[in-house]
Amino acid sequence: AMYMQGVFETLKVEARVCSMIEAPKVVETFHTAKGRKHLKKGRIVICAGGTGSPFFTTDSAAALKALELKCEALLKATKVDFVYDKDPMKHKDAKKFKKLKYSDVLAKNLSVMDMTAVSLCKEGDIPIHVFNLTKKGNIEKVVRGGEQGTVIN
Repeated sequence: AMYMQGVFETLKVEARVCSMIEAPKVVETFHTAKGRKHLKKGRIVICAGGTGSPFFTTDSAAALKALELKCEALLKATKVDFVYDKDPMKHKDAKKFKKLKYSDVLAKNLSVMDMTAVSLCKEGDIPIHVFNLTKKGNIEKVVRGGEQGTVIN
């Protein structure tokens, strides 16, 4: 998270790292109101430290923070370019999806992210954009609204 903040700062983009794990000499402690304030000021908020509680994945932590901060979308950067019906690294006949409904992901138990995260995004009506992190330029394309990967809504 601190590395990402450094990258943004070299690009002259303000960013703040907020963590559920208190480390005040290094990063800000996460508070919803403070995070929203940063966003209103045009800053990027990088959430680190998961939920601060055991038994929750990073996906669930990201979905929870997206809800708390009233984000417009959740970006799920991964090593594959779409959501598939089965692991495309192991199965050449894996079917890719460009668009999915939350209910389809849950009903088909698609393993793009944990079901708690998908359910949280469904409840908050936050679209999930799944895309390949390893392809140069994909983050920028997704952020700018380009059609990369799978959209779940």
